[in-house]
Amino acid sequence: MRPIASLLLMVILLLPASFDAFAQQAIAPPPANVVAEITTVAANADEPFVDEFDNSSTNGEPFKVWDPIEGFNRSMFWFNDKLYFYALKPVAKGFRYLPESVLVSVSNFFNNIYAPVRMLNATLQGKINDAGTELSRFIINTTIGIGGLFDPAKKYAGLRQTDEDFGQTLGYWGIGPGFYLVLPILGPSNVRDGAALVGDYYFDPLEQVWQNRDYWGARAVDTVDTVALDKDTYESIKRDALDPYLFIRDAYMQNRAARVKK
Repeated sequence: MRPIASLLLMVILLLPASFDAFAQQAIAPPPANVVAEITTVAANADEPFVDEFDNSSTNGEPFKVWDPIEGFNRSMFWFNDKLYFYALKPVAKGFRYLPESVLVSVSNFFNNIYAPVRMLNATLQGKINDAGTELSRFIINTTIGIGGLFDPAKKYAGLRQTDEDFGQTLGYWGIGPGFYLVLPILGPSNVRDGAALVGDYYFDPLEQVWQNRDYWGARAVDTVDTVALDKDTYESIKRDALDPYLFIRDAYMQNRAARVKK
């Protein structure tokens, strides 16, 4: 646990300098963000994704996003953008000096830890096959995969990880997304998914294993490792999108709507 605490301390020490750097800039520069969106893109690279350029809903009608607090959201978007470039990305670049196989094993480890949560949400949504898949993956990867460092369940048994969380479970039971919301540090969300974070935290396996600084250290390592494995998705969005805020907002809300319906 000590190495995890040390990594957390390294991130914390980087933050004050990062805040000082962007605090001296203009109060309202062009918007941008997204630690969480990068995590979603990287974690679900093999999953079907709604075409972000398709501005229609699943029933053929134009897809509309309710964004009544756009001013606040853009401010949080800008804050997360600076946090990403001044703090998270530099640490992630340091991680890239590690062999990619090590980074993949770290990612596998955290994905395996969260298998019971995905299984629970699949069960709550009546997706018995998906729940069985997650249970099988957890057993195989925890044993043969040496504590989840490897993914023999996918490589040899063809069992692919599902993607279920409490936000999707609430959506399955008829709770609408509410308005769009950008959370500091966490990134894109909405009212339903934001409220579901309470359930995500309560059933978080990491919180059961590690407490206090070790817990946050583990979460930090998970996030940094994901960004280190990512192929600069966010940078591409900022470079190519006319308005990165609108691009990520629409992509996030369409993606979540599709996952609830899946």
